[in-house]
Amino acid sequence: MAAWDLLVTVEDLGPDAPSVTLSVTSDLHVGGVIVKLVEKTQIKRDWSDHALWWEQKQKWLLRTAWTLEKYGIHADARLFFMPQHKPLKLGLPNGTTLRLRACFSNPVFQTVMGICRMLNIRHPEELSLLRPVEEKKKKKDKDSTEEIYDLTEVPLSSVSQPCLYNGMPAHFADSPQMEAIYKMLSVTQPPPAPEVIAKQYRPASVVDKAHINGRWLDSSRCLMQQGIQENDRLWLRFKYFAFYDIEPKYDVVRLTQLYEQARWAILLEDVDCTEEEMMLFGALQYHISKVSLSEPQMLSSSAAMDDLESALQSLEVKMEGESSSASEMLENMTAPELNDYLKLFRPKRLTLKGYKQYWFKFQDTSISYFKSKEESIGEPIQQINLRGCEVAPDVNMAAQKFLIRLLIPAPEGMNEVYLRCENEQQYAQWMAACRLASKGKSLADSSFQSEIQSIRSFLAMQKTTSGSHGNSPATDEIINTHSLVSPRYHKKYKAKQLTPRILDAYQNVAQLSLTDTLMRFLQIWQALPDFGLSYVVVRFKGSRKDEVLGIAPNRLIRIDLGVGDVVKTWRYNNMKQWNVNWDIRQMAIEFEGNINIAFSCVTADCKIVHEFIGGYIFMSTRSREKSDTLNEELFHKLTGGHEAL
Repeated sequence: MAAWDLLVTVEDLGPDAPSVTLSVTSDLHVGGVIVKLVEKTQIKRDWSDHALWWEQKQKWLLRTAWTLEKYGIHADARLFFMPQHKPLKLGLPNGTTLRLRACFSNPVFQTVMGICRMLNIRHPEELSLLRPVEEKKKKKDKDSTEEIYDLTEVPLSSVSQPCLYNGMPAHFADSPQMEAIYKMLSVTQPPPAPEVIAKQYRPASVVDKAHINGRWLDSSRCLMQQGIQENDRLWLRFKYFAFYDIEPKYDVVRLTQLYEQARWAILLEDVDCTEEEMMLFGALQYHISKVSLSEPQMLSSSAAMDDLESALQSLEVKMEGESSSASEMLENMTAPELNDYLKLFRPKRLTLKGYKQYWFKFQDTSISYFKSKEESIGEPIQQINLRGCEVAPDVNMAAQKFLIRLLIPAPEGMNEVYLRCENEQQYAQWMAACRLASKGKSLADSSFQSEIQSIRSFLAMQKTTSGSHGNSPATDEIINTHSLVSPRYHKKYKAKQLTPRILDAYQNVAQLSLTDTLMRFLQIWQALPDFGLSYVVVRFKGSRKDEVLGIAPNRLIRIDLGVGDVVKTWRYNNMKQWNVNWDIRQMAIEFEGNINIAFSCVTADCKIVHEFIGGYIFMSTRSREKSDTLNEELFHKLTGGHEAL
C-alpha cells in the first residue's frame, strides 16, 4: 500500500513548533501513528493520557485499533496530539473557583462524574456544567484578582479510584493547603456582603431565568466538541432538582454546595417566596453561619463502623419490605377519611363573591363537597380529582391566614380553587392530603403522618414570639440583616427594622444542630411553589406568540407570558412518548388521553429540553434495590437523542 505524509501538531512542543510529518499507510492503526509520533518527538515522558484530535471533524480518535482508512483520514486531515485531561476553571455554587484537570475527551456526563469523584460529591448525575453569565466589568474594578484554588496536581489515578482518609478523599490529606481546600468545600461560607449580592446577576423576569437554561452544556458530547478550551471558566451546578438519598454523614460537600446553591437562589430571587418565608430563610442562614464557626467539621467515623451501619440499614429496609405487604393490605382496607367544614373560593374574573363554607370529604385522591354535613350522604355538589394538580400554600401566621391554592388540570386549561382552613391543625392535615393526592397517593399512604408533621414544624418556625428579642441587644449589633435577605428587602426596610423580625424567627431554630439546620433550609426551599422549575421560552405549534415552558422534576407547565399564569400542566407519569425532529428542531410529546403537544425552543437548543425531560425520567428510576451503581447507558438512552442511537 502506498505511503503518504500525515501532519500532526504536538501540543507539548509549544504553540510555535512546526507540525511533525509522519510517513504512513492507510492500513496503519491509530495506535501505530501514536507510537511513530512519540518516537519522532524523542521526549521522555508519560504519554498515556494523550490522544489524537481531528480538527475538521471535531472528534477524538480514541479507538486506537481502528485504521486511518476506517476513520476516513487522508493527507489533508489536521490532527493534534494532546492530553485528554486539561486544566479548567470551575466556579462552584458557594462562589469559589477551583482550577482542576478535567477530561476533555469523554462525554460531559463522564467529565462531571470525574470532577465529583475528585471533590467527594455522591450522585453526580444530578449536576452538570454550564457556561457562566458574563459579568459587567467596571474600568476601575480592583477586585478582579480573585483567588483560585489549585487542584491540578491531584494524580488522575487517585481520582479514578478515590479512597477515603478521615472522611475525605486521600488526595486532600496530602498537605495542609489541600486540607484547607477541602474544608472550604465542606463548610458553609459566611453570609455575603450586601454589595456582593447587589453586584450579582439577578434575573428580572421569567424570560431572564429562561436564558440561563440555554447555557447548559450537552452531556452527551465532550468539552472540545462544544468549543471549551484549556483554562476556560465553567460553572458546576445542580441541574436536576431531584436529590436522592442525602446522607449528611457521607455527603458533607454535596450538602454544603446544595445549601449554597439554594441560598443564592433565594437571595437573587431565582425562586419566589413570601416575606415571612424570607425572614425564616434569613434566620436559618444566620444560625448556620453562627453554628458553623463553633461546631467542628462533620467528618465520618471509621469505615468499618460505616459498613456495619449500612448493612444493618439495608437489612432493616429488606425486612420492612417483606413484612409490609400484609400490613399494607390492612391499611388500604381501612383507609383513613378526612371530613370537615372548609371555605371554598373560585377566583373568576369580574366576580366579587367571597369564601363560602361547605362540608368537605377527602377520599382516595379526590375531594367532594356538600352544602352541609347532613347532606353528605347524597350526591356531592362537585367532586374534584387532585391527581396531577398543582398545590401551593398561601399562609400568613401573623394574620392567621391558612389557604391552600389548587390548580386543577382541565381540558381548556387550569381551574383555580382556594380552600381556607380555620386553624393550623386543620391546615396541616388538608395540605398534607392534597400534596399526597397530587402525586396519586391516598391517605392510606405511610408518608401521610410525616407530611403532616413536616408542615406543622414549618408553621412552628414561622411563629413569631413577640418581645422575645427585646432582651438581646448584644446580638442586634452583630447581625448584618442585609446579608441575609434579597435586595428587594434592602430597599423596603432599614436594617434595624429587619433585625427584630429575623431574630424573632431565629428563636424557633436556635436549638437546631448545623446538619439539622441545613436540612431544614433545603426542606423549606423544596416546599416553595416555584421550586425546581427550569424555564425555557418556546413557541407551541400553531401559536403566534412565545410562551414559557417550565420543566419540573415531575411535570411540565405552560405559562402565558402576558399574564404570567400557569395555563396547563402535564405530568411525566401520563407521558406515553416524546421525540425530537432534529431537522426542524421541534419537540413533540404524546400524553395519555390523546393529548399531543409540539413546540420549538426559542431561548435554548431543543437538545437541552430533551435532556431535562429524559434526565428527570432517569432520576425517577433510581432506587435502593437497584444498587448504587449508576446506569450510564440508560441515562444516555434517555438524554442522548440521535447521538445515543
